[in-house]
Amino acid sequence: MKTDFLIQKTQEYAEKYADQIIPWLMTNGLKVVFIAVAAFFLHKIIIRFIEKAVRLAVRPEKHHTKEAEEKRENTLIQIFSTTSKIIIILVSSLMILSEFGIEIAPIIAAAGIVGLAFGFGGQYLIRDLISGLFIILENQYRIGDIVKFDTLGGSVEVITLRKTTLRDIDGTVHHVPHGEIKTVSNLSKDYARINLDIGVGYSTDLEQLIKIINTTGDALANDPAWKDLILKTPQFLRVNDFADSAIMVKILGETVPSRQFEITGELRKRLKIAFDKEGIEIPFPQVVVHQAAK
Repeated sequence: MKTDFLIQKTQEYAEKYADQIIPWLMTNGLKVVFIAVAAFFLHKIIIRFIEKAVRLAVRPEKHHTKEAEEKRENTLIQIFSTTSKIIIILVSSLMILSEFGIEIAPIIAAAGIVGLAFGFGGQYLIRDLISGLFIILENQYRIGDIVKFDTLGGSVEVITLRKTTLRDIDGTVHHVPHGEIKTVSNLSKDYARINLDIGVGYSTDLEQLIKIINTTGDALANDPAWKDLILKTPQFLRVNDFADSAIMVKILGETVPSRQFEITGELRKRLKIAFDKEGIEIPFPQVVVHQAAK
């Protein structure tokens, strides 16, 4: 009997609300689906438009490589796409809420009041946004660049108006608000530099050393695996210092952006092999102990 009663009540409720739900689904429900689908396709269309517009609008700058221009374009595309996505989600959400019978005017008014209150206490957010805007307009760095912010450094993975996301060489991700950035050092804009100081023993024949360094640099620059990455052949520059245990010499060269580290590592390896072959000593600090006579 109890089961029959529950079945009867269920049928009554189903019939009662079916008369309300089905007409809503046929009118407002269809509008909700239409709004969601329209928002999805509008976002796709805007993304394509933004991408084409940015590719056309960004003009190549003097001395900038094609890779550098692509980095700048990708950065602008990501920022504009994220902003448009947020706007579309907000507008479509309000339209869907109105189809459920929820008054959106009080929500908008409340959002305005909250925004006003947030504005008085959100000076740090405003500072981040303004700083981010200038970073983007001045093209200080782009996605894929290697940068240093004061004590932090790494590869730029994401840029928004509020913050930059870096990944350092250990794989650690750092989220840096733009308002906190005081100094930006871009290690990969236009070109990068091989800047290598190396020490050799005081007994080394400097003329022979210079010849070995330049020959090794030429061989590296002409290697098919590396030549497209080297803009200026690494060569001996000068004797840089007379250290306690070594003569310090400086080697300079230029590479395409962001590749200086691996090329410098390859140059170090080749120089060590060449020095060993020619008998050139790379000294290490030594301490001479004199024992007093008894």
